[in-house]
Amino acid sequence: MDAVNARDLEALVAAFASDGEVVDVTRPIRGHDAIREWARAEVIGGTLKVVSIAERRSNGQKLLVHWAPAGSGGWRAHYDFTVSGGRIVQADLQYA
Repeated sequence: MDAVNARDLEALVAAFASDGEVVDVTRPIRGHDAIREWARAEVIGGTLKVVSIAERRSNGQKLLVHWAPAGSGGWRAHYDFTVSGGRIVQADLQYA
């Protein structure tokens, strides 16, 4: 969240395990290089706010967020993060 709002592409990528995966609705994006390209084109420049924590787990959490890509009013989404070894192994991003 902090990396997105700070527009820090490398910090965003570093939050993921080297083989980490983003599932952007139905599109899988795997590994640092692919996540970097996706984030550069579709994420960095937008704003992200946590609305609430929908679920807490020992290996992550599911958040209700308000995501607004650059130049848009945005929408609510569920971002479900699975974490291992201090890094995100999967971020499942779905419309709320």
